[in-house]
Parts: sequence; structure tokens; C-alpha cells
Amino acid sequence: MPDTTDADTDGLTVGQVSTRVGVTIRALHHWDEIGLARPSLRTAAGYRLYTAGDLERLHRVVVYREIGLGLDRIRVVLDDPTADVSGALRAQRIQVAERIDRLRQLGVGLDRMIDAHERGLLLTIEQQAAIFGPEWDPDWPAQARRRYGDTTQWLQYAERSAARDPAEWQSVADAVADLDRALGDAMDAGVTPGSPQAHRLVERHREVFASYFPLTRRMQVCLGRKYEADPAFAAHYDGVRPSLATWFRRIVDADARAHGIDPDTATWE
Repeated sequence: MPDTTDADTDGLTVGQVSTRVGVTIRALHHWDEIGLARPSLRTAAGYRLYTAGDLERLHRVVVYREIGLGLDRIRVVLDDPTADVSGALRAQRIQVAERIDRLRQLGVGLDRMIDAHERGLLLTIEQQAAIFGPEWDPDWPAQARRRYGDTTQWLQYAERSAARDPAEWQSVADAVADLDRALGDAMDAGVTPGSPQAHRLVERHREVFASYFPLTRRMQVCLGRKYEADPAFAAHYDGVRPSLATWFRRIVDADARAHGIDPDTATWE
């Protein structure tokens, strides 16, 4: 056995091979243990040394591993003279193509997520007008982004927005419009805060609002206050029925009390 670690004459150490081939020392030790790529030489002190032939085998192991072959399959390709290497590579090529397609789709999804986070709605101005009606201001999503863009709720909203097409947004808009009508009809019918029907409407509001992001009862109380106090929200609800914003805030507060929540101290979560 040679007692030298000269790379040019007697072989390369594990550390040298790790650097040259681009794999970890741990991987080299594992491949040695399972007999996939063993160093042919040892020094008198027992250190492993890789010859030029060992290095060539290692390069082939690395290439086959990089294209996705498992270690057992690599062993067959390298050691079995009857192995259908071309067939194995063709099969791997199909898997690589499928993986590339999945990654391409993932890239498209990431692009949509980025756009949704920055823009809110992935709809053209024309689509927004057709779905949300003539009162819709296409600048509202940008305003919301500037106000809420650093919140968890905006991220949740963006995730939902990225996954929706115009037809799905139309379903959301229809659900919101149906809820508005139900609230107006209930107020006209004299439904009182704290009644079973009022509680069902409050629950329905949370379910519809979950199209944007999850809404807890405490958050709903805060939203009810905003509907009443914010001129834009109040104008919308009072346009459905006069004083609807105030009535809605009252049924939300009553529902919160029924669940042990003091609406006067509720905060956004």
C-alpha cells in the first residue's frame, strides 16, 4: 500500500475528492459503505485514496444522481452489463420533463401570487366593472394594499385572489349581493338584534367574508363599527336600506355578547 497522499501519483483523499467532485464527505463515506463507489487504495495509516478510475466512477454516479436516478438504479447501470441503460435514461427523461412542467406551473402560480399580493385583484378594469357593478372603483384594491399590505389578512386575501378566476369572483360578488339583500329584508321585517334570525345573518356574514380572509367574531365587531363609521362603507349599506349600517353593527354586537364577547372592548386579531 502506498503511504502518500500525492494526488497526481497515488490517489486523492476523501477531502480532495469531495472538493473536486462536488459532493459531501458524508456522501462519499455512504457510497463507500454500500459498495457503490469505493476507493481502491489505502495508506499504511488506513486512509482511503481514490484512483483515477475511482474518480471516473464517481463522476458517473454524480451525473446519474443529478438526473434523478436512485442509488440502487445507478448501481445496476454501472455494474450490470445486461442493463438497458438507454431505456433507463429515456424513462428518467420522461420524469425530468414532467418535473420541469410541474416547476413551470409552480412558476406561473408564484407569479400570480406575487401579482395578487401587489395588486389585490387579478382582473382587468373591465372585468371588475362587470363583476362588482358600476359603483366599483378599480383603485380600491390599490388603496387597500397601501393601507393593509403588511397585515396577515392581506396575505390571506392575496392567496385567495391568486387562486380565483373571473367566474369564481362572480360567485363571491353574487354571495355578497345576496347577503346585502337578506340584511335589508331582515331589517325591513323588524328582525331584532339578538334574535335567532339575526344570529344566523351574522354567521352568514362571517361565512361570506371568509372568501376574503378568515373573520373571527371580535374582528367582525370591529368591521361592524367600520361599516357604520366609515363614510364609504356606510354609504354602501345605507344605499341598500337607510340606517342598515347601524342596524348591522347592532346585530353583530348582540351576537358577540351572546358568545361572551364585550363589543366595547373587542379588538382586531
